[in-house]
Amino acid sequence: MPRGSATRAISGGPSSGCSARHPASSRPRIRPDDDHFRSIALAPSGGSSPPGAPMTTFDIVLLAVAGFAAGTLNAIAGGGTIFTFSALLAIGVPPVAANATSAAAVVLGSVASTVAYRREVMAALKRLLPLCLISVVGGGLGAILLLRSGDQAFRALVPWLLLFATVLFAGTPRLQRAIRTAAATQKAKGGMRLAVPTQGLVSVYGGYFGAGMGVMMLASLSLTEDGEYHAVNAAKNLLSIVLQSMAVAVFLASGVVHFGMSLVIAVASILGGWIGVLAARRVPERLMRSLIIVSGLGLSLWYFVN
Repeated sequence: MPRGSATRAISGGPSSGCSARHPASSRPRIRPDDDHFRSIALAPSGGSSPPGAPMTTFDIVLLAVAGFAAGTLNAIAGGGTIFTFSALLAIGVPPVAANATSAAAVVLGSVASTVAYRREVMAALKRLLPLCLISVVGGGLGAILLLRSGDQAFRALVPWLLLFATVLFAGTPRLQRAIRTAAATQKAKGGMRLAVPTQGLVSVYGGYFGAGMGVMMLASLSLTEDGEYHAVNAAKNLLSIVLQSMAVAVFLASGVVHFGMSLVIAVASILGGWIGVLAARRVPERLMRSLIIVSGLGLSLWYFVN
């Protein structure tokens, strides 16, 4: 064999039947429509972050703005997850990884906000223990369901999920009144027996997607709590942390969380939460709710069209 042919064969040239599609020094950016991401997402991560190019300055700014807006809106009226999830999709993160990364950031923000309610949480911890246990189970099942469905199926559901979360958020005031009326009767019959399966269903949804989960959680909490605002809000934050922590643990084990992006969102969200507490006293809640509803409908329409 001529020396040139041997050299080409050893180096993976045409005669070896192989092609060096990607040099070892470069890592190709995974596109949202890359079909093989599903197999990567479901494989053990071995402690590494998911493949992808480093964040650009634009990515960091967009995620920080979305995180700040989410933290501010969550402190006033809720609904901020719609913005963080959409921002991650906008910079090219696949849908499953975007949802997992957003969930990891939300957990960090929720822990920070729950510290303020530690007195109410400790007072209600024993009573809420059954709901915490079912939240662990439901959050894990929802996360596994998301990973098993894969990007293609989840991408098809994204506009519907965003629309559902927006409509649910828009109807929160009426839903709260209806829930309180129904709960008054159920409490006398033993509200916890109905609250546990209700919270289980909410937890599965929360582990799968999460946007609008807080509104749904009011249905189970209204069966066990007396309706005092801070007590209900503290219980909601506690259950959110429990189910989302379990979901995030599943996501981390599968290697789909982008740690850098999640950290940017979390830090900005915490800062936004502090500002939101101050803004809540000056900005009408109706105005903030209208902003979230219009944005949610617009994003839903965008994903339906595209």
